[in-house]
Amino acid sequence: MNIAVVRNQTRDGVISDFGPRCPEKYGTRIIAQVVSALEAGGHTVALLEGDKTLLAALEEFAPADPITRQPTGLVLNMAYGIQGESRYTHIPAMLELAGIPYTGASPLGHAVSLDKAVTKRLLMAVGLPTPPFTLMEAPDDPPAPLHYPLIVKPRRESTSYGLALVTDRDELDQAVQAVVDRYGQAALVEQYIDGREVCVGVLGNAPPRALPTVELAFDDRALKLMTWDDKYHRRADEPRKLCPAPLTTAMRRTIEQIALATFECCHARDYARVDIRIDSRGAPWVLELNSMASLGAGGSYVHAAQAAGYDFDTLVNRIVDVAHERYYDAPAPRSPTLSAPTGARAAA
Repeated sequence: MNIAVVRNQTRDGVISDFGPRCPEKYGTRIIAQVVSALEAGGHTVALLEGDKTLLAALEEFAPADPITRQPTGLVLNMAYGIQGESRYTHIPAMLELAGIPYTGASPLGHAVSLDKAVTKRLLMAVGLPTPPFTLMEAPDDPPAPLHYPLIVKPRRESTSYGLALVTDRDELDQAVQAVVDRYGQAALVEQYIDGREVCVGVLGNAPPRALPTVELAFDDRALKLMTWDDKYHRRADEPRKLCPAPLTTAMRRTIEQIALATFECCHARDYARVDIRIDSRGAPWVLELNSMASLGAGGSYVHAAQAAGYDFDTLVNRIVDVAHERYYDAPAPRSPTLSAPTGARAAA
């Protein structure tokens, strides 16, 4: 099948520079590994830029069937966007306009995931546990239900950008002002949950499946938070990833049920990651959902997939298959002259 891997490598393919700039993008090494995995899986692959050139490039690479006008390709979406408040939604919206199927969440699902306040309000509306929070546009007193320590982070960012733990009013004011100044958006101020942190990867649809839970083991580290430096492997004391997480059977089932309910509540599709804290009483609290979980080799999602029996090539091709199944009720077709990737347990 024709598979276009869409990413954001440059920031030039826009008409004007306007709105918050996206600080994240996939590295060239991971993109190359994904392309290689798809080619090994029997697909014809193009690597395209997720900007204003995309639709013309797609029309050349995978034009509509001349008789049926139906799509002849699919996009593996790895584009975080270039700029704007809802940048995760831009490529999916363009693809829906053009009539091209794609992996991952719809514009609605990405918008919900990227806006942490909307995520938390949806979770609360259906009775899923998430820490109490408020939004702050400028330094101010936290509302009465919140008490120190508090977590401060931008309302619409990911990968722990702008994350801070604060223990008093001065630190709170400084952290909120830093978010407003640097990211041009409100700060989400959330009750800090002291305890264990786990990540649950979800794969598939109707029904989705929870991958083995990953625990972030902070050990004796003073700051028991997953920071930007941790996620980009720039700290010597980066938390260890334990997978499967050492949980009781009952707790594992509870965590998985909450993760799957979060996946459904937030309109995720195909694959995503749910981050959860477990407090000292054993109560789980959903922190957020990442609607485009990182496929980086050091990330929690890939760790979970490996524990479930997926090697990297098989995981990438499985993501394509679950998306194709969502559209067409069948895995993506392969070229008969190329062999599909191996991975015995994962391919089942």
